[in-house]
Amino acid sequence: MSDKERTHFGFKEVDKEAKASMVADVFHSVASRYDLMNDLMSAGIHRIWKRFTIELSGVRKGHSVLDIAGGTGDLAARFADIVGPEGAVVLADINESMLKVGRDKLLDSGHLGNLEFVQADAQYLPFPDDSFDCITIAFGLRNVTDKDKALRSMLRVLKPGGRLLVLEFSKPQNALLSKAYDAYSFKVLPVMGRLVANDSDSYQYLAESIRVHPDQETLKEMMEDAGFTRCEYHNMTGGVVALHKGIKA
Repeated sequence: MSDKERTHFGFKEVDKEAKASMVADVFHSVASRYDLMNDLMSAGIHRIWKRFTIELSGVRKGHSVLDIAGGTGDLAARFADIVGPEGAVVLADINESMLKVGRDKLLDSGHLGNLEFVQADAQYLPFPDDSFDCITIAFGLRNVTDKDKALRSMLRVLKPGGRLLVLEFSKPQNALLSKAYDAYSFKVLPVMGRLVANDSDSYQYLAESIRVHPDQETLKEMMEDAGFTRCEYHNMTGGVVALHKGIKA
């Protein structure tokens, strides 16, 4: 079997066709405890990372926004408030369980009129060309089988002048921080996953998937290769997380 038919699932190599269902199993398993685990894993810092993403988005009243791998809707809820009734927000996720948790949470909080929920694969976005002013994908790109294909799909559905924001775990810039982060990821996270979500394997996969995800410069180059311009990134928490931005010319 050729390399092109293989991809990473954490540290394992698997058939490309198998990865999507394996990732789906991970998120079916953790969906109900996803928000709680996010808060515990990051000590709540993920909210600051997301707030910075919203600030950099440039989203205004009347805009259309696509939040890919939108999960339980943290970004989508805030964008819905910003764009107002004249705008539109689509929360998309490939995983039915995550989409249901996000939809229920947002409906319970009164977000109705300008929000749409779509089960969609980032590699094959089911939207017309030039549809959105802004696209965000937070902690989702590393789970996509073909990241280059997904980036080209995002470029296609962005309006000219629109921006893509990729919020993702990345490579810590300090050797000491990197060592501490590895110890936390591989020793603490799976135990936390077992105790809180009754699932250590999914959080073992989470730690591994971060390590095989492209680093800051590589992801920037991938965005440029896909056709984005004025690409840049901002490291947060010492590079544990990076926010990449690109513009559609």
